Amino acid sequence: MSKDWQDLTEITGKRVIIVERVKLPQEGISIEGEFNLPPLVRLSADDQIFISAFIRCHGSIKQMEKFFGVSYPTIKNRLNKIADQLEFVQIEPAAGKIRILERLESGEISVDKAINDLHKGN
Repeated sequence: MSKDWQDLTEITGKRVIIVERVKLPQEGISIEGEFNLPPLVRLSADDQIFISAFIRCHGSIKQMEKFFGVSYPTIKNRLNKIADQLEFVQIEPAAGKIRILERLESGEISVDKAINDLHKGN
């Protein structure tokens, strides 16, 4: 992680940050307005490092235990603490599944046909 981000998260603490200017120096473009930072960037520098290590370990808690030299419950507690700071991502059902349910609701297909199509992924 860049030292600049560590400094930024230490300076701002838990306070809300609003970015007002974004610059793309290679293109000579600047955009002004109010931009919220992504949820992961709002985590403390330590939590960002922890999540980066978790991803590098492919989500293996056993590898995390070895890497940080702590127990399984310690890793789980830290993950839970970080998860509590993040919004749950809602995943929209695939458009095909929505269409199957719409066809079922309109009476165009039977329940059995809908179940069969949903299992096939149509």
